[in-house]
Amino acid sequence: MRFAAATACSLAAILPASGTAQDGLLAGFDAYVRQSVADWQVPGLAVAVVKDGELVFSGAYGVQRLGEPAPADAATLFAIGSTTKAMTAAAIGMLVEDGLLDWDDLVVDYLPDFQLHDAYVTREVTIRDLLTHRAGLGNADFLWYGQETTTGEILHRLRYLEPQSSMRSRFTYQNIMYAAAGEVIRAVSGVPWAEFVGDRIFRPLGMDGTTATLVEAERAGHLASPHDRVNGAIVPIRNASVDLVAPAGSVWSSVEDMSRWMRFLLAGGVTKDGRRLLEESTVEELFTPQVIVGPESFYPTARLTEPHWTTYALGWFQADYNGEAVDFHTGSIDGMVAICGLIRDKGLGVYVLGNLDHAEVRHALMYRVFDLYAGREPRDWSRELMSLYDGRQAASDRQRAAAEQGRVMDTQPSVRLAEYAGVYEDELYGRVEITATDGQLRLIYGPGLSGPLEHWHYDTFRVRWDAAWRGDSFVSFVLDRDGRPGEVELNGARLRRVEP
Repeated sequence: MRFAAATACSLAAILPASGTAQDGLLAGFDAYVRQSVADWQVPGLAVAVVKDGELVFSGAYGVQRLGEPAPADAATLFAIGSTTKAMTAAAIGMLVEDGLLDWDDLVVDYLPDFQLHDAYVTREVTIRDLLTHRAGLGNADFLWYGQETTTGEILHRLRYLEPQSSMRSRFTYQNIMYAAAGEVIRAVSGVPWAEFVGDRIFRPLGMDGTTATLVEAERAGHLASPHDRVNGAIVPIRNASVDLVAPAGSVWSSVEDMSRWMRFLLAGGVTKDGRRLLEESTVEELFTPQVIVGPESFYPTARLTEPHWTTYALGWFQADYNGEAVDFHTGSIDGMVAICGLIRDKGLGVYVLGNLDHAEVRHALMYRVFDLYAGREPRDWSRELMSLYDGRQAASDRQRAAAEQGRVMDTQPSVRLAEYAGVYEDELYGRVEITATDGQLRLIYGPGLSGPLEHWHYDTFRVRWDAAWRGDSFVSFVLDRDGRPGEVELNGARLRRVEP
């Protein structure tokens, strides 16, 4: 690939910052960001720091897309991912203040067709439950990721998703519940979620460049391209749309605009020009801990920050760091990263956006700022986190190697390849098509997930996704009593053959 030979310096070409450090405590921070961006080889990154209602640092580094000259700047749009969730929670708060609903109202009172697998949970799940990942559902991103469907169909299929735990017994991150919250906003306000957050949040805050969806961002332009590592090289990849579950993570914004969002929250719901959009009590509710987050569900960074408690509020992760309460959230979607971190007691906020998949330099820059404002000798978070995540990658590589060793060699498929071809369906998972052309099987699961099948062993095949950055998956066929493929197993689900 033509980008493979790019050096760390070229990948992190530094451009003039869109603002300058105005606080002496941030002396040297720009140089630290420059070096960190180079070390992590992030094509483009932007960072903003706010303190006591002022933007005290704004910097942009690198390019919007490798191989093209357009620089990343403070107005460049990036996918903010799941930091969108805090906006959805704030939108609900506005409706609470309008007297149109309450946090603990039942979801079925606003969405009569809303139905989960368990009838009791269906009756009892509240709006607060939707926002706190405690409704008992496991991850179900397969319902929207790479799919061509509707939000309504996604919510309909939830009735077939068996619970992972009892309601309110544990935290399990679940994007689709935020899509349901967006439908509550539509039902109560009479306008779609995207229109609501535009009218009630973006425009009043002066976030004029921010768009609620990828479709809107692509029309607006001036947006960064996502990147990932493919065969050892950092290359541009396709955007993965989150628009089907938009309230969970579809917003595109810039650090310029997100600095306004942070200042609004830190000011207790008041805009820069003094307009109140949320009551201070509502803002406090947004940040009130709602559910304990266990170590298995929290960020790996906890191995270094060693928090005493970890919780989730209404769209915010929370933890203590060196005796200070931190409210934060990351955003991650193919090739894009974001983080928003607040120490509200200090009026301090950090926002980082980047266009390299899971570039955890975002955490490093946030904690670097926190250290500087605490007067501590700052740690080299970039180096420490790179070591941590390199270790996690090495462990993942060992697991893959172990899977390779478990492969049974010299086996053959039970039937001719063409006999595996057909359409397989499941009420929850939807439709998977297996095609056979010129002796090659292909799997198609929505427009975003397709790829050739390679025989692994027996009746198990490996899918090499056409979108190579999405890695590999395995599928296994189950034969019926006539020796014909009757089911296919994909990601733990069994889909029944319906055609031909």
